[in-house]
Amino acid sequence: MATAILNGKDITDAASFHAQCAQAFGFPEFYGNSMDAWVDCLSYLRDEDGMSKFRLKPNEVLDIVVQDAEAMKAQVPDLLEEITFCIAGINERYEDYGEKPALKLTLK
Repeated sequence: MATAILNGKDITDAASFHAQCAQAFGFPEFYGNSMDAWVDCLSYLRDEDGMSKFRLKPNEVLDIVVQDAEAMKAQVPDLLEEITFCIAGINERYEDYGEKPALKLTLK
């Protein structure tokens, strides 16, 4: 299982979240720093599109680990809820294409 680690205590707003994600996921320079761009970049992890440094095998899962998740929940609860919602939506998209879900969210 591949792992991307985010530090929840350093995520205080959308800008800090997207800055961490760009680095942790290896998003391209033109990453749009929005949830739409985040979803787009994580929707094709098994393709050769280069939208992330991760390239998953057919049954592999990317574990998105949020360390100090309680701090993030206290600072930006709506953002954490949106991430959870988006991961579920991305996994549904994978299933619609006949693939296994590709993302797992782990809160530590």
